Amino acid sequence: MSLLTAIEVGASGLTAQRRRLEVLVSNLVNANTTHPAGTEPYRRKDVVFTATNPEVPFGVALDDAVQGVELSGIVTDQSDPIKKHDPSHPHADKEGYVYYPNINAMEEMVNVLSATRSYEANLQAVNMAKEMQQRTLEILR
Repeated sequence: MSLLTAIEVGASGLTAQRRRLEVLVSNLVNANTTHPAGTEPYRRKDVVFTATNPEVPFGVALDDAVQGVELSGIVTDQSDPIKKHDPSHPHADKEGYVYYPNINAMEEMVNVLSATRSYEANLQAVNMAKEMQQRTLEILR
């Protein structure tokens, strides 16, 4: 495996985790939003990743071992919204219920922490590959 492949794999992880963080923040921001009666409330979203092979070819033995990651899609949660009785709310329906997104803020924060740690790990891997390239160039001088 070349060092460029290592950087490419790490960069794919950085991109995927950045997009995951964007989706998670969107969920957190919309956790307490409401919509007028009769309209669909915000639905929680989550990302789906798939493994990809780096574009740079490398040894046959490593073909299956080293893979990058890419975002294959964003799925929308189909669970029912949370129904709260609040007749004074401007978005309450005829029966006085307001519909909120089914988002657990604590769960989303744990996911944010997980994505942040994954992002940091990928960044560290890219930095180490860069450092190894620099040291290799110093040896060749």
